[in-house]
Amino acid sequence: MEDLFKTYTVNFNLTGDLEHDVTTFLTSNKFTNTARHSCRVGREAERLAHSFNYNGDIAKAAGLLHDISAVFPTHERADILEKLGLVVLEEEKIFPLIAHQRISRVMAEEIFNIQDEEILSAIECHTTLKGNASKMDQIVFVADKIEWDQPGEPPYINRVKSQLEISIGHAAFAYINYLWERKENLKVIHPWLSEAYEDLKRKLFN
Repeated sequence: MEDLFKTYTVNFNLTGDLEHDVTTFLTSNKFTNTARHSCRVGREAERLAHSFNYNGDIAKAAGLLHDISAVFPTHERADILEKLGLVVLEEEKIFPLIAHQRISRVMAEEIFNIQDEEILSAIECHTTLKGNASKMDQIVFVADKIEWDQPGEPPYINRVKSQLEISIGHAAFAYINYLWERKENLKVIHPWLSEAYEDLKRKLFN
């Protein structure tokens, strides 16, 4: 296990019950709200997966694990990527909050022994999505947006839910397009988000 993670895993042991393990990991590190959010996202991802005839267990696992990197302070996250030997994008340096999706992937592998690439990929792009995203990537991305971690109801929720009646891809695009309409207000535009926007626009509407 990476030395970076050892501080957060003192007396932490896997039980085989992923929801319990994620909850224990986050709450023991004083991230109870993140634990609740992660459980909600896991359950919503499982529900969406079943709705679209995909593997609910994989979707739930990715949803549960997507925010485990919350234990690292936001301002440290770009540095954490670098310490993990990963390329740090300029956008992640400017707005390190979005680096957490890539850190969570490594933590899922190193701490929770996740080897399934479908799970890891969905964790890695749950904030921004990416070009040529799989249906599982899209499911976890949308679940995270439906069960957002802010007070109140998401301002985009009706347009995302209405597009779920067409496909998971349409729902994912609805959220990204919501951001695109307001992109002048975004701190950064992550290149993966741009790639996802162009890819989905071409596949869904051309």
